[in-house]
Amino acid sequence: MWVMADRARVSVVIPAHNEAERIYATVKGVQAIPEVTEIIVVDDASTDDTAALARQAGAAVISLPHNLGKGGALNTGVAKAAGEIVALLDGDLGSSSGEARALILPVLNGLADMTVARFPKAQKKGGFGLVKNLARAGIRYFAGLDSQAPLSGQRVMTRQVLERVVPFASGYGVEVALTIKVARAGFRVLEVPTQMRHAETGRDLKGFCHRGKQFIHVARVLAGCFLKYGFVSGRQR
Repeated sequence: MWVMADRARVSVVIPAHNEAERIYATVKGVQAIPEVTEIIVVDDASTDDTAALARQAGAAVISLPHNLGKGGALNTGVAKAAGEIVALLDGDLGSSSGEARALILPVLNGLADMTVARFPKAQKKGGFGLVKNLARAGIRYFAGLDSQAPLSGQRVMTRQVLERVVPFASGYGVEVALTIKVARAGFRVLEVPTQMRHAETGRDLKGFCHRGKQFIHVARVLAGCFLKYGFVSGRQR
């Protein structure tokens, strides 16, 4: 496992399922961040060489025997993370994962309790904004926060925040649930513009299926928030 003990204690947790094409470059990009002391890749029962390539790149690898989904993989990874600051990154960032330093520094310097990456404009047409708009509306309603990147999986948080929000929600609603929990608890959330890139889904059957699942999972999270918080209670944090 790659560790730099003389640096600030920052753990990076990367859930990955069949990310053999990009995981090596993702880990190497994170390695170039001087503040990072620990890199954990949680191989979520991949059927390709994700685990081997992540290990070859220098990460500590946890291989799950069964697919738990993103939330389950994150719960497994953060349970092993030792840092006082914990970063959550997707496995498909490639070399742009080095941009995570822009998220780490504000938390290390006490300017935010959790940072969220904003991505540049997509290079190809994807969906019609239904999932993003639903997520934004839910976060605004339940947490009183206007989020421009509600679905971004690239986040850095303090240990205090992490302990307050675990376990993570399952499925594709994990980011929305996380933002609502953090903001409602009174922690400072800062969205940071980055030049991160990831594997984009297009306007094809695979892309629409993916976004359909996202929509259902986000709606499920928001329904759970309604049952827990009720009407407009989130605006009275």
